[in-house]
Amino acid sequence: MGDGTRLIGGRYRLLDRIGRGGMGEVWRARDESLGRQVAVKCLDPLGSQRDPSFVGVLRERFRREARVAASLQHRGITVVHDFGESGGVLYLVMELLQGRDLSRLLEDNKHQPLPVDEVVEVAAQVAAALAHTHDQGVVHRDLKPANIVRLDDGTVKICDFGIARLGHDMGFTSRLTGTGVAMGTPHYMSPEQIAGQEVDRRSDLYSFGCVLYEIATGVPPFDLDDAWAVLVGH
Repeated sequence: MGDGTRLIGGRYRLLDRIGRGGMGEVWRARDESLGRQVAVKCLDPLGSQRDPSFVGVLRERFRREARVAASLQHRGITVVHDFGESGGVLYLVMELLQGRDLSRLLEDNKHQPLPVDEVVEVAAQVAAALAHTHDQGVVHRDLKPANIVRLDDGTVKICDFGIARLGHDMGFTSRLTGTGVAMGTPHYMSPEQIAGQEVDRRSDLYSFGCVLYEIATGVPPFDLDDAWAVLVGH
C-alpha cells in the first residue's frame, strides 16, 4: 500500500513494512509533526466496487472502533495515537513496539514450550489487561499469539482491539462454507464465535486459554490439519 515514501494523512511517512495479512499492512513510519517513529496499520476496504452506503457504514464503524481502542489506557494495551482515511485507505497510528509477538517467540523457540516462569508472567500481564478492557465493556474478539507482544523490557501488550469486528464487516476475517460455518484456522476461537453467535468477555477468556495452552505446550489445542476437526474439537 506504500512504497516507503508515501505520506499518509499528510503527516505519517511510511518507511518500511513490518507486517502483512488479510486485514492489510503494518508499516514503521515517521510522524513528521512530532518527529517520532510510530506504527501505521493500513486497511484498504474502500474500493470502487463497494456500495456507497456500505462504505459510509464502514467508515463510521472504523471511527467508532478506533475511538474505543484509543480510549483504552493500560500498560498492557497498545496505545492508539491517531486514525483517519487517506486516499481510500483507513489507517490507525499506534505506538511502535520493540519486541516480538508470541507467535514469533514460539517460532524462534522451534515451537517448544516457553519456560514456566515466562508463561506465568505472560498470563498475569494479559489477564490484567483483559480485566481492564472488560471492565470498560470492551471485548477483543481475536486474541491469538500474533496479537500479544512481549517487549524487550518484558512488558506484554495486547494489540488490535476493534480490528476483528471491523474485519468481519469488511469480509476479510471469515469465509463461509455452504453451511454458514466460519472457516480458516480457528485455533483460538470460542465455540460461540465458530457458531456465529454474539460474544462477550467469556469468549476472550476462552481464546486466552487457548493461547496459554500453546505457549505452555508448544502447540495450539486441537492442532489438526483438517479445519473441520478443529471446529469439532472446540
